[in-house]
Amino acid sequence: MLGRRKFLHNSLLGSVSALATNHEWQTGESVVGKPIVISTWNEGKPANAVAWQILQKGGRALDAVEAGVMIIEDSQNCCVGLGANPDRDGIVTLDACIMDEHFNCGAVAFLERIKHPISVARRVMEKTPHVFLVGAGAQQFAIAEGFPLEEQKLSTNAKEAYENWLKKSEYKPAVNIENRQHGPYAPLQFENGDWNHDTIGMVALDTNGNLSGSCTTSGMGFKMRGRVGDSPIIGAGLYVDNEVGAVAATGQGEDVIRICGSHTVVEFMRQGLSPEQACKKTVERIFKIKGAKAKDIQVGFIAVNKKGQVGAFALQKGFTYAVKSKDAEYLKDAKFLI
Repeated sequence: MLGRRKFLHNSLLGSVSALATNHEWQTGESVVGKPIVISTWNEGKPANAVAWQILQKGGRALDAVEAGVMIIEDSQNCCVGLGANPDRDGIVTLDACIMDEHFNCGAVAFLERIKHPISVARRVMEKTPHVFLVGAGAQQFAIAEGFPLEEQKLSTNAKEAYENWLKKSEYKPAVNIENRQHGPYAPLQFENGDWNHDTIGMVALDTNGNLSGSCTTSGMGFKMRGRVGDSPIIGAGLYVDNEVGAVAATGQGEDVIRICGSHTVVEFMRQGLSPEQACKKTVERIFKIKGAKAKDIQVGFIAVNKKGQVGAFALQKGFTYAVKSKDAEYLKDAKFLI
């Protein structure tokens, strides 16, 4: 009799668990499982597809997050890479960083004429005693590693946007301009001198339970010459702790740097918060600092914890993120604060 009761009890628990899990897949509130990859903005969906080809075969998360964002760097019609908007002097400069499950990390910034800064960042991590190379030194290292030096020429879309911006040469924030486009690879539309802060961040958990992350950007469109945001900074634009989780940031980098954003999210997860709760808590910290000026910027975070739960949160409405796993694939609007 007791055996039968125990069987019925366990069967009921299993049914409830299955229903709860199914609900999570449908709503996208919290995906649980591995492998899994999550990335920022609409571009995250095609990037995830590339990363998934590696993850589904049991590949390493580090390889997946590099390959995933490379496809976005490769697109001349996208907001990241050499086809993106230049600085105020008309030159495209790129930043990127990458981090693996062993706290190994590499980064490059203010890099010119190299198509794949994320791969250069990985070479910095694996082949030098350093973490961060910038400017001419980063380019010299890339060439020595066999990366071709691309032609210094603006893409058609970037040239048009830059010429339009030069009419007033003003910095005017346009929240969520990353997604102001028609399709995943369409050129951004600029109005009245809008600038942008274009980034793709990606974090993944592989079948071995190891985490890695990547972040690559062309930086703020029409930025001051030499400006570097949060994207290539370990602890700001990206952070990975293989015992806890991995986080990537997007949005106005200056404000992510102020609070070591991605590291802060990881620390909140360490305290027991879910990925979404940890992202929210970090966004609230930025809001407290910015006050009334918060309405003029956007900041968003994506996170995955060691259990394979994912989450995201943004300062304002309009931040999207993409998730891919064995049982789910979706592009979702993140919850937001204001």
